[in-house]
Amino acid sequence: MPKLNKNDAPESMKLEGYEGHFGELGDYTVGFETYTADADLAELFRGLPDDRCQCPHWGVVLKGQLKFGELAGEAFPTSVQPLTDLGECIVQAHVDERVDIP
Repeated sequence: MPKLNKNDAPESMKLEGYEGHFGELGDYTVGFETYTADADLAELFRGLPDDRCQCPHWGVVLKGQLKFGELAGEAFPTSVQPLTDLGECIVQAHVDERVDIP
C-alpha cells in the first residue's frame, strides 16, 4: 500500500501565509497544508466555473478550523471557497482529474 508524509512529499510550495507539501498516491494528489495567516482564498478560484473549485476533496483538519463559503441557495454545496485561519493545518486529497477552465 502506498504511503506519503509531509517530510517525504516530492513537491513543496511556500508563500506568504501558506506552506504546502504534495505528492501522488495512486489516482489521488495528497496535500499537507499549513496556513500561517488568515485568508479568504476566493481570488485564487476566479475564472473557474462559478469562481469555485469543482474538484471533490476529502481531508481532515489536524489543527485550527477550516470554513467554507457556500453558493447562495445550496443546502449542501458541491463547490466551495475555503476561508483559512492562522495556524490551521490540514491534510486533503483529490482525484487527479483535469478541470476544464473556460
